[in-house]
Amino acid sequence: MVSKSVQGVRAWLEAPVAEAKMAGRTRLNALRGVAARVTTPLLPDDYLHLINPLWSARELRGRIVDVRKETADAVTLVIKPGWGFDFKFTPGQYIGIGVLIEGRWHWRSYSLTSPPDWSDTEGGKNSQRVISIAVKAMPEGFLSSHLVNGVPEGTIVRLAAPQGGFVLPEPPPAKVLFLTAGSGITPVMAMLRTMDRRGAVPDVVHIHSARTTEDVMFGEELRRMHDAHPSFTSHVNLTGEQGKFDLTSLDELYPDWRERQTWACGPLQMLNDIESHWAAADVSDNLHVERFEVERSAVGEGGTVTFARSGRTVAIDGATTLMQAGEDAGVQMPFGCRMGICQTCVVTITDGHARDLRNGTEHQAGEKIQTCISAAAGDCTLDV
Repeated sequence: MVSKSVQGVRAWLEAPVAEAKMAGRTRLNALRGVAARVTTPLLPDDYLHLINPLWSARELRGRIVDVRKETADAVTLVIKPGWGFDFKFTPGQYIGIGVLIEGRWHWRSYSLTSPPDWSDTEGGKNSQRVISIAVKAMPEGFLSSHLVNGVPEGTIVRLAAPQGGFVLPEPPPAKVLFLTAGSGITPVMAMLRTMDRRGAVPDVVHIHSARTTEDVMFGEELRRMHDAHPSFTSHVNLTGEQGKFDLTSLDELYPDWRERQTWACGPLQMLNDIESHWAAADVSDNLHVERFEVERSAVGEGGTVTFARSGRTVAIDGATTLMQAGEDAGVQMPFGCRMGICQTCVVTITDGHARDLRNGTEHQAGEKIQTCISAAAGDCTLDV
């Protein structure tokens, strides 16, 4: 009974900061919850923001302290997280970032490109623990274009805790193969930088594809690491001159590729080809894949979506995800990877139907759905 009572008190204390809770930080979560309880109906943020905009009892925040050009359409954002951020993430994980644009918060997930517990001193700035992400502007990406072309230093952003299973184990395998293309290099950079920082780079081959030399993100750094570590091979494939990298050439270039633990990240078709090639060689167990986009094979009918708890309603077409619909309507939607992988966005349909955009499967009232890859199949109501 005592144990259950303690758990109940802890849950009550942490309730106001449930969305900002960090795994393994129970004592901090409870203290933050106490702060929120004591200051009700005014939340701690009302007072803390006056002292430091990065202090919040309810959410993770950060300040963009540097914007560094990587290519013509890609930048690195260096972010100083505020109170509660866990710097001991695993290389390869991603974070959610929310940016306020014209009165509306826009959220996306980006891979961390910095090693854990990183202090940035580049540019002569004072040493401070920071994180970094790299963003490539996409034609259809409103937020990515904003971050690349206009976000100023000093901008305060919201953050979601690091997560994801596309990670480098510790210690790393004796033999590693990285296969990346375009912005798919970003999670691998965190892995490479971590090994480089520790001075322990095993036998690593990194094959990266980009259209031209100017399009290679982190190109200079890759060359430096290639020269500094005899055990690291940086192989850049310029698709504008050489075409798509031919997986069959692995037998000639790196004949031990079947023995290597492989991490692959890039466009969907590239990843599909890699999965097929590894399956044909019966080495799929050695392959780890990260997808940045969802392959859609279906479109819902569209309809009117009601968000029961928030009391908001919006009409959407059959190509708009329920997550996007909710965010556009100002509903605080749970989210994680936004790719149908992590299950963070799962909610219950309480009325109507929704359709999985990946395979066309229809879900009905009482079932749980992933809002990031589901659309309305007629009118529906969500428990959020």
